[in-house]
Amino acid sequence: MNQDNYKGGFRELEVWKEARELRKTISSVVKTFPEYEKYKLTDQLLRASRSITANISEGYGRFHYQENIQFCRQARGSLMECLDHFICAEDEKYISQNTFREVEMHYSKILKMLNGYISYLKKRKEED
Repeated sequence: MNQDNYKGGFRELEVWKEARELRKTISSVVKTFPEYEKYKLTDQLLRASRSITANISEGYGRFHYQENIQFCRQARGSLMECLDHFICAEDEKYISQNTFREVEMHYSKILKMLNGYISYLKKRKEED
C-alpha cells in the first residue's frame, strides 16, 4: 500500500477529521454528566470515541489493505458503541433530545464516510 497518497498521513483523511470532531464533541458533552458516571458512562464514551480515530489511524499505518479494512471495521464498531452510549445518556436524561439528534446526525455522517472509505480500500486491494 502506498502511504504517500496523503501527504499529512491519516490526519488528511476526511473520515478521521470528522471522527475527531465527534470525539471532541463527546469530550465536551460528558463533562456535564453526573460525577457518579465518571468511571461508568463517561469513561465508556471517552474510550469508545477515542477508539474510532485510533483505529482509523492505526489501519492507515498498516502495510496491507486488508489490515486497514479490518481496523476501519473496528472503528465502525466503536462508532456504533458511541451511539448506544448516547442513547443511554438520553434515556438517563443526561443530554437533551436536541443534543442527541446533533450527535446522531454526526454519527450518520461518519458511518457513511467510513463505509465509503472501506469500499475505496476494497477496490484498491482488488486493483493491486
